Amino acid sequence: MAELKEGSQAPDFTLFTGSGEKLQLSSLAGRKVVLYFYPKADTPGCTKEACGFRDEFAAIEGHAAVVLGVSPDPVDRVARFKAKYGLPFPLLADENHLAAEKYGVWVEKSMYGKSYMGVERTTFILAPGGKIARIFRKVKVEGHAAEVLAALAAT
Repeated sequence: MAELKEGSQAPDFTLFTGSGEKLQLSSLAGRKVVLYFYPKADTPGCTKEACGFRDEFAAIEGHAAVVLGVSPDPVDRVARFKAKYGLPFPLLADENHLAAEKYGVWVEKSMYGKSYMGVERTTFILAPGGKIARIFRKVKVEGHAAEVLAALAAT
């Protein structure tokens, strides 16, 4: 599959939220979407990233945008993560990593000399028409929510 670029149409997907409801990305057509992929719920970096979006949530909503967090965790784990940190936006369970694959963020990673497949922390800002307006690859969580907020202001 070709790598997604800014200006590409965002691939559609349907995933379960932590509350067990199905959410189809295309149902948000007409809205800006901050779609962020994170490796694993309730780990230090992912928690810091999610809480950053939580803390900037009112400002993000001020740009008429919605936030969606996607990880390969099961529904019950994303539900616990959302509740534990009071996250005001949906977290989506991509257990079969189909959405991550469509977005090119399911990649080979390496830790302690072992290779494995996992999510490369990436954020996409989708324009109201469903095109990708911005891509942040290999995200560093410190200051990322503010960086996304600045990009939303320019979108």
